[in-house]
Amino acid sequence: MSPGWLLLMLLLVGFAAGVQNALAGGGSFLTFPALLLAGIDARAANITSTVALFPGQVTTGLAGRRDVAGGAGLSFAALVGISLAGGVVGALLLLATPPRFFARLVPFLVLFATAVFAWGSFRRRAPESIRIGRLGAAAAQFVIAIYGGYFGGGIGFLMLAVLTFAGLGLRQAGATKNALAAAMNAAAVVVFAGGGEVHWLAAFSLGAGAIAGGQVGAWLLRRVDDRKLRIGVVAIGLALTVGLFLRQP
Repeated sequence: MSPGWLLLMLLLVGFAAGVQNALAGGGSFLTFPALLLAGIDARAANITSTVALFPGQVTTGLAGRRDVAGGAGLSFAALVGISLAGGVVGALLLLATPPRFFARLVPFLVLFATAVFAWGSFRRRAPESIRIGRLGAAAAQFVIAIYGGYFGGGIGFLMLAVLTFAGLGLRQAGATKNALAAAMNAAAVVVFAGGGEVHWLAAFSLGAGAIAGGQVGAWLLRRVDDRKLRIGVVAIGLALTVGLFLRQP
């Protein structure tokens, strides 16, 4: 594939990922395999995907800034600080992971992310009586942020679960989740930007498409059956998991 066609393909994939993120989440299930198909190794593909999708996360977080809130005795600023710290730790762990080892680990990470996405999409809501305290919420958010900086698939649903257990309503939890995802990935992007593994041209193409797709997705949000989209994301995740396992030597 010529460089021009490759960039066009990444632009279109980024657009689809932006729409997907706005409607149901799981855009990285599209960008990550596209970067693998472009010939980028697994670790660099994960890093480039994180950088590419970050601007769209910022715009999404800003759009819902009026609804963000703290929970379980933690202020929103405290949650942001925890997310930034965890994102840095996760990003540094990723850079310290040998590319070959990460390539072997990726199928398991994708399988875990797919399971988390399916659980968050189709599980029954937890009883409102279940609550976690301040220490539990802080620890859970820190671990999620580390995972977010390292790989990130499914972090939205993990955070929704924690924030709901911390006492936030669904609307507040959704807005807070978006803002915290942007925070942890901001930390990761700062670390990755100086690491030399970001494929910038691919990241710009994906990012431009994702920003445009996010705007379209926001418009489609009340016009599309998101359950079918979630089923599609799970199917993509399972197919990607099988493909990655089969590619291993």
